[in-house]
Amino acid sequence: MCGRYTFISPAPLIEERFDATFTEPVPATYNAAPSQRLPVITNMEPGRIQLLQWGLLPSWVKDVKTAPKPINARAETLPEKPSFRQLLQRRRCLVLADSFYEWQQTAPKAKAPKTPHRILLRDEQPFAFAGLWDEWADRTTGEVVPTFTIITTEPNDLMARLHNRMPVILPNRQAELAWLDDGVSVAGHQELLLPYATEAMKEYPITTLINSPANNTAAVLEPAA
Repeated sequence: MCGRYTFISPAPLIEERFDATFTEPVPATYNAAPSQRLPVITNMEPGRIQLLQWGLLPSWVKDVKTAPKPINARAETLPEKPSFRQLLQRRRCLVLADSFYEWQQTAPKAKAPKTPHRILLRDEQPFAFAGLWDEWADRTTGEVVPTFTIITTEPNDLMARLHNRMPVILPNRQAELAWLDDGVSVAGHQELLLPYATEAMKEYPITTLINSPANNTAAVLEPAA
């Protein structure tokens, strides 16, 4: 799964990299967590970088308090689940990031806590997770809440040492544009949801400072002693 990540690259670099413009200033986020508003590019407005809330709230939901708000969606079952099937067809997005975190169980659960790791591309450049998004409208107030979820897939060799899933990182600009392209078939979009190349990634263990979303400083990036 993917439950935390970073977005710390400078705005000019991001705008050039994704050929899109921020709709509002975005501070560096060292510990992005569910329920936060985070930078996303949607298929409907590929030239704008917008802030959407992490945790998918489908448009058809009636009771927001009890509705699940999935932060991840399994690539293999997207076409089968009603909550994701239509979004795969009409509401896809790029979730912008530059690294993510995963917790490794190194001993039996009763004996030791999980060890957090930071995972990033070998060249340390920003990238895009494949995501789905939707808009939920409050029928009482008229407020519209845009939300997103990150798609996961089978792990590559690097990630398999840490977890049994990994987020889908689109491998290049061509794949990112294809993911946003409404002219590509559902099968074509599914073909993009693959594990990232092991040799193009790296990781290192970090301290448990990352465990609390309140710790949103560069200190969480420091390697564990």
